[in-house]
Amino acid sequence: MDGIPQRNAPVDGAADERLVDEGWTVAGRRFRSRLVVGTGRYKDLPETQRAIEASGAEMVTVAVRRVNLSDASQPMLQDFVPPDRYTYLPNTAGCFTAQDAVRTLRLAREAGGWNLVKLEVLGPPPFLYPDMAATFEAAAALIADGFEVMVYCADDPVAAKRLEEMGCVAIMPLGAPIGSGLGVANPFMIRAIIAQAKVPVLVDAGIGTASDAALAMELGCDAVLLNSAIAHAGDPVRMARAMKAAVEAGRDAFLAGRMPRSAAADPSSPTGGLIRRDTV
Repeated sequence: MDGIPQRNAPVDGAADERLVDEGWTVAGRRFRSRLVVGTGRYKDLPETQRAIEASGAEMVTVAVRRVNLSDASQPMLQDFVPPDRYTYLPNTAGCFTAQDAVRTLRLAREAGGWNLVKLEVLGPPPFLYPDMAATFEAAAALIADGFEVMVYCADDPVAAKRLEEMGCVAIMPLGAPIGSGLGVANPFMIRAIIAQAKVPVLVDAGIGTASDAALAMELGCDAVLLNSAIAHAGDPVRMARAMKAAVEAGRDAFLAGRMPRSAAADPSSPTGGLIRRDTV
């Protein structure tokens, strides 16, 4: 991964400023937490509420096609994850065509007035890899319609830059296939996307445990988005706390600047003045 310039790298002489993370901004909205979490796949809404509170997240993704947002006769997400406390990020989970994705987000805007959205258009099973041709098509239509688009995409620097130049407000390359828990499969490409981006970059999908989230942040990501890693954990609330700590630690490690890698040992204790057998 060496050789790729770092965006937002620490600046010499800014030691005091490094101690405080002032958060990140997307489409003019500022967030202290760099962890974005989903609201699906939990056993029930009370567990959803407890896990999200433990995560410290301020932004939550909402699958418009799968979450009850309007039927007051059934349990509603808003009663457990209040939209006056959290920023809702409607997404197009489960959409396999550009037309379905655009239609879904237009309905979301009509229902809740949401303009900041997450676009994802998936390819076929079993990998559900981003369909980039359909993603470009849907992004163009949504941007023309006045949406602020955070876009899920392949870990491809060329595609990511094109989406940014089209007007997407955040780039969200996958770490690994959705729900796989494989972590960040290609750190080099994530670093390459970050290095050239002028909008926030979030690793989205594939995070399986706290060390995966920490690595994404150590690469220089502005934030991490995850869902299954918390919801499918044996103890979702504890895992949510672990993810919160991991994202914070990873960000601190990135700002601190890691030591250089070396193929040879470099002892931390001085070697001069050792008592040698032949001098006794």
